[in-house]
Parts: sequence; structure tokens; C-alpha cells
Amino acid sequence: MLKSIYTCTNCGSTTTKWYGRCPSCGEWNTLEESTMEVGKRSSSSAVKGSTKTIPLSDVEGVDEIRYTTGIAELDRVLGGGIVRGGVVLLGGEPGSGKSTLLLQMCSHICDTATVLYVSGEESARQIKLRANRIGVDSKQLLIANETNVEKINSLIQNEKPDLCIIDSIQTMEIDGVSSSAGSIVQVRECASALTRTAKSLGIPIFIVGHVNKDGAIAGPKVMEHIVDTVLYIEGDRYLALRVLRSVKNRFGSTNEIGIFDMTDKGLVPVSNPSMILLEGRNDSLSGNCLTCIMEGTRPIVAEIQSLTSKTAFSVPRRTADGYDYNRANLIIAVLEKRAGYYINGLDVYLNVTGGIRLDETASDLAVAISIVSSILDKTLPSGTVAFGEVGLGGEIRSVRDPSIRVKELEKLGFETVILPNANLKKMNPKEYNINLVGVSNIKEISKLLH
Repeated sequence: MLKSIYTCTNCGSTTTKWYGRCPSCGEWNTLEESTMEVGKRSSSSAVKGSTKTIPLSDVEGVDEIRYTTGIAELDRVLGGGIVRGGVVLLGGEPGSGKSTLLLQMCSHICDTATVLYVSGEESARQIKLRANRIGVDSKQLLIANETNVEKINSLIQNEKPDLCIIDSIQTMEIDGVSSSAGSIVQVRECASALTRTAKSLGIPIFIVGHVNKDGAIAGPKVMEHIVDTVLYIEGDRYLALRVLRSVKNRFGSTNEIGIFDMTDKGLVPVSNPSMILLEGRNDSLSGNCLTCIMEGTRPIVAEIQSLTSKTAFSVPRRTADGYDYNRANLIIAVLEKRAGYYINGLDVYLNVTGGIRLDETASDLAVAISIVSSILDKTLPSGTVAFGEVGLGGEIRSVRDPSIRVKELEKLGFETVILPNANLKKMNPKEYNINLVGVSNIKEISKLLH
């Protein structure tokens, strides 16, 4: 018996009736009709299939088994490697390097294991061309062109590879679902079927997922709940730098990131991203300030640029690239209210160089310094880095891991670090060969400029 259901293309919720507005997320005209087979389930079959319980103390304990990918930056983001039976969703915009990264991973893994690469977008010849370009060639890498998930699951059971890659989930479909490939229902059901296969056979599966115009993988968030790990490749498609970020990881931290450089030979891991982000900078220009943020256990130095100019409109313009727009407006308001700078009649343009995004509040102080530097047309002394959180009262609040940041800056050859007084009081300046300057309020920023 077939029954019609309506699925929201925005949030993935389902309903048995059509509405002009989704009852869950409130979006208009997002419900799409699809059919599903509904059958009666007998009470006897329910009794036969009843689930048995087992005490946690009786569960056999096993050590966590991880397989290294051969790519240090990828292993860092995964939490040490690939977990047996784990399902990893790799998302990103077209051209960000998803398929290239996975093919490079196959080159290392195929030295000791077998990998099944299932592509629904490219032919075997096209995959071979890309593999030749990045130098991948192995008899342990098996290629298959298939879009039917039932056939793919059968292929996995027959071949029993050590790793399986699905490229991409938007091209996969299940015969029992009437929706077209790439729809929310198909994506969800295909991901669930592949996850069951991975768990039952203990074979890790990597799934490639494209993002929509809003930046979400395959539309809704329902697929992210199904898999074990969700990775995003970020970065401007016109720039070479790529950031691999984990937003969900059941077997590791979600704070780590991997940095890659996109070349004609594929994605090259960057061990010291700070040097790439600081290339071509000019210390003599006002409005520039360096900051040190923590991405997991890794300190990264980034440059913040600000430009202020007299507005030609009744409402001044505010733009922020690589930094949270609302956070930038908050810092502007604090500078105007607590430090007395007149910014209401100025356009403010904020930019983070290198195509990365700063989410940690430790970059607040550097943003405030760069804005004040542009207003006063004064600069910081050469080789100066600042980090600290700015509160609504204008106070500079402490941040985590100040000693790790200072040691990294000392290693990179910087001369001065501007940090919160609360952090400086807990540190011994004699342990570092770098000048430490503590600040407690944004009113002190003007004294640091010359």
C-alpha cells in the first residue's frame, strides 16, 4: 500500500498533509510530496523480533582500533585516524577538494589495505585521469560506478574492503523510495542504509556530501545525525588555502582543524599555517593587527585588517569578512561607548587575510586595536601580536592557554605580545624571551599605538 508523505526541503521534517508553511521550521512552500510503502505488521512478527537486553558489565571490552590515513592533517581532525565501522561525512562546496583529498588518502591506505571507491558522478576513466594527475596508482584501489544503494551494499558484502568511499550521496538512490536522487528522503534513507552496513561489517565508510546555497550538507541536518563524524572543507575557491574542520566527531575532538594548500598535485598538508597567512603583510600600514587563536591544540597566527572612512550615507556601512558580523558591531559599540571613539559617522570594513574564519573570542582585542589604529592612523610596533576577549564594559578578559600562544609566538620570532592582565598575573615573564604587555581595558589601546 502506497501512502503520500510531505517532506520539508529546509528542515527535513515530514507530515501526512500538505501545508503552505512547514509546521516545524516555518518556511513557506518547502513541502514536497513523495510516496512510501506502508504494510501491516503482525503481532506475532513483533514478538519474534523482540530485542534482548545485556548488562553493560557483560559487554566485552575492546581497544579502540584506528587506521592512519597517511595524511597527518586528516588524522589530526579525525582524532588519530579512521575508526573501524565509523561513518564519516565529508562536505564542502564544489571544487573545494573533497574527492581529491579522499583519492590522496587511498594512495596511502592502499599500501596495506583494500579500498572500494564507488562513484555516482564520474566514470572510471575520469577518476583515472584525476588519479594520474595527483600520482595515485594501486591495484588495491577498486573502482565502481553505481548509484543503487542496495547493489552497493551487496558489493561491499562480497568484496569486504577495508575502507569504502561513496562519492557522492546526492547521486545515490533506493528503489523503494519514490523521490528522485538528491532529495531529502533519498539522502536520509541512503545514509541510513550505508551506516547499517558499516556497523554490521565493521567497515569504515567515507561519504561525500555537497553543500547547498546555505552551506548545509544535502539540505537538512538529518544526515549529520546519522553519521559518526562530519567534516567540512572550507576556504575560498579562488585561494589556495583549505581548512578541514570537524563539526561532529563521536570518536575525537571537534576543536581540531587541518590546513592544506591546494596545488596541481592535490592537497598538500601545511604544518605551519601561520607563515602562509602572514605572507606579504605590511607592518607600516595602520589598521593592521596580528592575533593568535587556538584551533584545538594548535595555535595559529592570523592578520586582521580594518579600514575606516567617513560615510557618504545616512547609515554607515559595516562589513566583516572572516569574522562574525554581529561580534564586530558589538566591539564597535563598546569602543564608542566605553573608549569615546566616534565611529557612528564612519564606514568600517573588517577583513581576515588568508581566507580563514576567526570564531574564538580571543581575537576581540586584535579587532579593537585594528579599528582604533585605522581611526587614529597610527600603527603598532613591528612584531607585535595581541589576543584577549573584550567585554561589554570595555574590560579585557582572560583567554585559555595563554602560555601555549606565547611560546608559539616566541618560536615564530615575534617581539611583543599584548594580552589580558588576568592572564599575565598567572604567568612568569622570565620564562619567555619575549616582551609581555598586559592590558585591562580598551582605553589603554591608544597608548600602544605610535
